[in-house]
Amino acid sequence: MTATTRAIVFDAFGTLFDVHSVADRCEQLFPGRGTALSQLWRTKQLEYTWLRSLMQRYENFDTVTEAALRFACEALGLSCAESACDALMQEYLHLAPYPEVPAALSALASYRRAILSNGSPSMLQPLLAHSGMEKEFTAVLSVDSLQVYKPDPRVYQSAVDALSVPKQFIAFVSSNFWDIAGATHFGFRAFWINRSNGPADNLGVQPEARLRSLTELAALL
Repeated sequence: MTATTRAIVFDAFGTLFDVHSVADRCEQLFPGRGTALSQLWRTKQLEYTWLRSLMQRYENFDTVTEAALRFACEALGLSCAESACDALMQEYLHLAPYPEVPAALSALASYRRAILSNGSPSMLQPLLAHSGMEKEFTAVLSVDSLQVYKPDPRVYQSAVDALSVPKQFIAFVSSNFWDIAGATHFGFRAFWINRSNGPADNLGVQPEARLRSLTELAALL
């Protein structure tokens, strides 16, 4: 462990857990439209968090996620009965971890580790329990206590406060570049998990490093 990293803070959705692991269930319910539904659902889910933060009209991530699902179904011309909507919402409590995550977390066991997520506790707790990873983290932090979503700086400050570690000694890990941009601007050492090898957004900030997999992180700290 280097002197410059005292704790690691992870995003959850899209970083540790594959949000598009819902696509198979989407496909079962709406044959031929599963991928399109999964992608639009995720896009609107994120948009709604940003819009609600800007409007100062917070609703928890459960509500935002269901609203995004209903919009995506309507936009794609899919009739989403209550049973189908409920089934897809349940999938968010059983998202699959990315394959390398368990071993990568084990390699980082000497660090204090926390999750900092837009997800509400009612989504995060069953997700971690189902994956068997609930004991991997010192803290599981939700924006729900602040009622504002990332990338608001107050969210990143909540990790500093909870861990009692200065921000310059915290490594922040996310696969979402908008989250990396917010964390970098705040003052974290940000590590972007770029699994799809996509371009960075033009937001005037760059992460400390770009990784193709979480397994690369241990060697960089």
